[in-house]
Amino acid sequence: MLLLEKLSPAIKHVDSSSGAIGTAVNHAVETLVPIIANAPADETLRGKWLDRLWEAIQDDDIPYIESLSEFWGALCVTSECASGWADTFLSIVRAMWQLPPEQQGFFKGTTACLSALYTAGRNEDILDLLKLSPYKFWSYHQWGVRALAAMGRKAEALRYAEGCRSSYASSSEIAETCEEILLSSGLVEEAYRRYAIEASQKTTWLATFRAVSKKYPRKAAGEILRDLVKSTPDDEGKWFAAAKSAGLYREAIELANRTPCDIRTLIRAARDMAKSQPEFAVEAGMAALRWLVQGYGYEITGLDVRDAYQHTMNAAEHAGSRPETFERIRKLVAGEVCGERVVTRVLGRELGLDELLKKDL
Repeated sequence: MLLLEKLSPAIKHVDSSSGAIGTAVNHAVETLVPIIANAPADETLRGKWLDRLWEAIQDDDIPYIESLSEFWGALCVTSECASGWADTFLSIVRAMWQLPPEQQGFFKGTTACLSALYTAGRNEDILDLLKLSPYKFWSYHQWGVRALAAMGRKAEALRYAEGCRSSYASSSEIAETCEEILLSSGLVEEAYRRYAIEASQKTTWLATFRAVSKKYPRKAAGEILRDLVKSTPDDEGKWFAAAKSAGLYREAIELANRTPCDIRTLIRAARDMAKSQPEFAVEAGMAALRWLVQGYGYEITGLDVRDAYQHTMNAAEHAGSRPETFERIRKLVAGEVCGERVVTRVLGRELGLDELLKKDL
């Protein structure tokens, strides 16, 4: 309680242009809400807690703890308490939304009102209230989707959610909500076909693959990978790490050779898999060298080039293909024509390409 009350005033003057502080605060709110909701407290004490939290939300000028409003119903715990708070907010929200758009302001209790109505089971009241909303903001109308789903009107809930799509709404959040509705109805194949990829977008390609795999454990990893690859034409190589993590080594190498892949990811694969999967490690290293020769890579150094070579040759030693791999690398580097021919300069003497180095000089 004290942390949530003092958090925003304590950090409001701290630069958060990166968004890191906001993300950390949101995680803190998500962690603290169930702790507060599950804490033993009688009705009087919990009422005092809610009063304090509502005051903290009102004083949150940045705002940092605004996501607390989304959990207001959970913080109320009982439907009776939630209904009481909903009534406190309801008349204000109604009055505001009935004004002409140019006269409307922002009320911090709008989301809290919808959350409380939902916990109280007043689903029709949610739908009636949202009819007054002048704009289809997803942050508000997601409660309409939840209300319809709670009443068993799941097909209508899907249409309602799809009707909220706009350039201002998060398509992934809408897709995730629709996916949850279909999964809860046992319509796994439809959920996968319509929403799985859009609903599972994460900050990395590997994390996206794992998110889809976790939700659809009966789907073969190869099928999920193929569908993800199809969804990102011209970026197939970016799925290399996902294929590798699933043990789809042949597919991983095919992807790494199809379009540019992160050079250092390929080098690490050559290093880490040299003993356990030496043939795969050799091909990962060769792919790294191939893209380096073609001029790809971000802030590549001579150390990166040498690592790619050494880890590839080490893997070749374990695979029993050292001479052949050396010749493959030599032929590859001999054909380098891009830019300042960095790979040739770093590996030329070791590969016996002295004549090429003399031409450069």
